[in-house]
Amino acid sequence: MVYKFTILSDEVDNFVRVITIDSEATFFDLHNAILDSVNYEKNQMTTFFMCSDNWEKGQEVTLVEMESSSEYDNLVMEDTKLEELLVDEHQKLLYVFDMMSDRVFFMELTDIIPRKNMDKAVCISSEGDAPIQVLADDGLTIIPKASLDENFYGDEDFELDELDEEGFGEMNFDDSSLFSEDPKF
Repeated sequence: MVYKFTILSDEVDNFVRVITIDSEATFFDLHNAILDSVNYEKNQMTTFFMCSDNWEKGQEVTLVEMESSSEYDNLVMEDTKLEELLVDEHQKLLYVFDMMSDRVFFMELTDIIPRKNMDKAVCISSEGDAPIQVLADDGLTIIPKASLDENFYGDEDFELDELDEEGFGEMNFDDSSLFSEDPKF
C-alpha cells in the first residue's frame, strides 16, 4: 500500500507538501522525506504525535528512545512502521520539527492506495516556502551557531583552556569577600 500525506503549516498560509510513501516504511523514512521536502537540516530533535480529529495529541513516536511517564508505549521512529499506527484515511498527525518552540507541521493521511508499492518516499507536490526551521527564544530570529575561537569574548588573548566544560571561567570560592554573613535581599 502507498500512503499519501498532506502537510500544512499554521505559520505560512500557502505552504503545502504532499508526500507519498510505502505503508511498510518507517516513521524515520517519513521524517527524512519531510525534512528533504522543506530543505531542513537533520540535526534537530523531532517527534510525531498521532492525533484525534480535533488535533489532540495521542501516541508519540520519537526520533530517539526517551524515558516517558506517558500512558502510551515508547515508540522510536526507526523501529516503527507506518502501517502499525496508520490504518484509516484522514488520520491526523503532528510532526514537531522545533521542539524548543513547540512548532509543528499538521499532517493528514489523505489517501491510501492499495495494491501499490514504493521503494522510497517522494514529495509529489511542493507549494510555498517552509517556515524557518529553528527560532530563537524570542520567536523571531534564527539561533546562530556559536563558534568558540580566540575572538569569542572579543579578546584576542582569550585562551580556550581557561574555561570549564560549560564555557565559564573557574571561580575561586576561597575568597571570603565574595560572601557576606548578612545578605541583603
